[in-house]
Amino acid sequence: QVQLVESGGGSVQAGGSVRLSCTASGLPFRFYCVAWFRQAPGKEREGVARIDYIGSTTYTESVKGRFTISRDNSKNTLYLEMKSLRPEDSAMYYCAAENCALARALVASSYRYWGQGTQVTVSS
Repeated sequence: QVQLVESGGGSVQAGGSVRLSCTASGLPFRFYCVAWFRQAPGKEREGVARIDYIGSTTYTESVKGRFTISRDNSKNTLYLEMKSLRPEDSAMYYCAAENCALARALVASSYRYWGQGTQVTVSS
């Protein structure tokens, strides 16, 4: 049974930083593409960042230079370091995993496995 468990969300003031973690079990993590998505109330789920099995990364334009995605295969853990946070970054953040042969960059529908989400709230 595949499980993805996010942690690290919370409330922060604009300009602050938050680090999210996602620990995976039940899948060969080191061979999978893993990604972060976010969804704000009333909005569609948006791809934030992705890292493939060799460490290549993809970011949505609005977070480039502010967010960093990384992975520690020895711990089966995915990270998202978020800096210079803005109120518009407020959302539920989800991690997702899929075989890299099937995962399409930041397309949510191409990922089978999802965590339960962790809330990030940025106040102005």
